[in-house]
Amino acid sequence: MTLAETGLRARTRRAILDAAFATLTCNSGASLSDVAAAAGVGRTTIHRYFPERSDLIAAISEDILDKIAIATRRARPDDGPAIQALDRLCQEYFELGDYLMLAFTEPHIITSADWESETPSDRALIGTIERAQREGDLDSRMPATWVQQVMWALLYASWQHIRDDEAPKHDALSLCLLAFRKAVATS
Repeated sequence: MTLAETGLRARTRRAILDAAFATLTCNSGASLSDVAAAAGVGRTTIHRYFPERSDLIAAISEDILDKIAIATRRARPDDGPAIQALDRLCQEYFELGDYLMLAFTEPHIITSADWESETPSDRALIGTIERAQREGDLDSRMPATWVQQVMWALLYASWQHIRDDEAPKHDALSLCLLAFRKAVATS
């Protein structure tokens, strides 16, 4: 396979994944034919990349985990005070809202073993929380995993606020950061 063919395959796969995300966000029961139409490819093409719907779901799941890993690296969790790193992590994860809303509302996307095991992103977030506790900015009486769950719950509430209440993204993010600090800060 030539470099051009490899690039074309990667672009086609990406187009299918993007179309699948958009299609499943609107209709969780969408078929592979629906995804193929949205991607602008034929059914045989989509079946070459994803023979079964479960293969496509697994690829979406992996893609979302990759996006989380990229967001975690972009947030630079080891730079500066931990509380500022947590703000950056929250901001980066906030930008993944549509992807994570799909993952959270479609449980078959997050059933893979990759979601059940601790990822480097999970370790980075937990480590940053623990560092913020040592630095005195977060209440050390709360387990780091609890604080992690509070962050994800507030992110979910923010995304819901945007969808249900048509809140501006900036306002929803500001509320998320404010609520997070108030919920887990030292008293």
